[in-house]
Amino acid sequence: MHKLKMAVLFGGCSEEHDVSIRSAQEIARNLDPDKFDPLYIGITKTGEWKLCDYPEANWESGNCLPAILSPDRKVHGVLVLEQGKYKSIRLDIVFPVLHGKMGEDGAIQGLLELSGIPYAGCDIQSSALCMDKSLTYVIVRNAGIATPDFLAFNKGDMPDAAPFVYPVFVKPARSGSSFGVRKVCHMDELPEAIESAGQYDTKILIEQMISGSEVGCALLGTGNDLFVGEVDQIRLSHGFFRIHQEKNPENGSENSTIKVPADLSDQDKKRVQETAKQVYRALGCSGLARVDMFLQEDGQVVLNEVNTMPGCTSYSRYPRMMAAAGLTLADVIERVVALAMEG
Repeated sequence: MHKLKMAVLFGGCSEEHDVSIRSAQEIARNLDPDKFDPLYIGITKTGEWKLCDYPEANWESGNCLPAILSPDRKVHGVLVLEQGKYKSIRLDIVFPVLHGKMGEDGAIQGLLELSGIPYAGCDIQSSALCMDKSLTYVIVRNAGIATPDFLAFNKGDMPDAAPFVYPVFVKPARSGSSFGVRKVCHMDELPEAIESAGQYDTKILIEQMISGSEVGCALLGTGNDLFVGEVDQIRLSHGFFRIHQEKNPENGSENSTIKVPADLSDQDKKRVQETAKQVYRALGCSGLARVDMFLQEDGQVVLNEVNTMPGCTSYSRYPRMMAAAGLTLADVIERVVALAMEG
């Protein structure tokens, strides 16, 4: 049986570098050795690419070799520098386990498109749309799906926030895992919150807070052929969901618990799942994504955000929702790879 030569990319230049490493570890643990021949390529925080043995937390201190993903379609793989000479390794597929900027924004997808190598996950356009929350909201609203009221502006500007009813959220338009997000309860807190968000992006959002249950839905597939995971539900004791910024997320969150399946009626679960599918299709997603939403008391579902390469750590929501619906992470990997190979 032919094994697929698959490069697992991890790390990256974004603030989600460490989360990516944890996700890659889980991907590595769940690869079927009879079906995959993996290469692990780590990207440092400064953007160096290195072929390594395994995505350990301290992978950079191990046995690493400089590696370059070639945009040349004839190479169809990576160039590895060893003893002063480059050797090429042909790849069947790339799994970019990269979160945030340079991972979910279309950048790595563009390089992979140039290379001609199939890759897991969303394409350039859907990745870019989902990474920018303001663009996501515009597209989704045009599809008839509710979103928070928002105002987008450039770093350095001080917008008129009068139309909003406090509290609001101030957040980077193109960031993830709640980095740079602040809940603002009074107008005089805005400047500090805007400054914080500006550390992560040059485009900033002020977003009306939405009341309701915070729910999520995991999706896998393309077009009308979608597998939908169980709906999950986040319960907060205070603040907002920010597990990836906590010191020991593997041991649980400081301010939240996640219930899978969600404690909702069958009717509400179906409403959430159907909305997630509409969002996924409207944005042109393929492969996999996690759609985060709010379920309000009147039954309306409001979009929060879309993650085109959701976390796959031991504590992440996506694999837990899929597992509750009967798919292991190994199953998810194989299905996502199969979709990518089909083109």
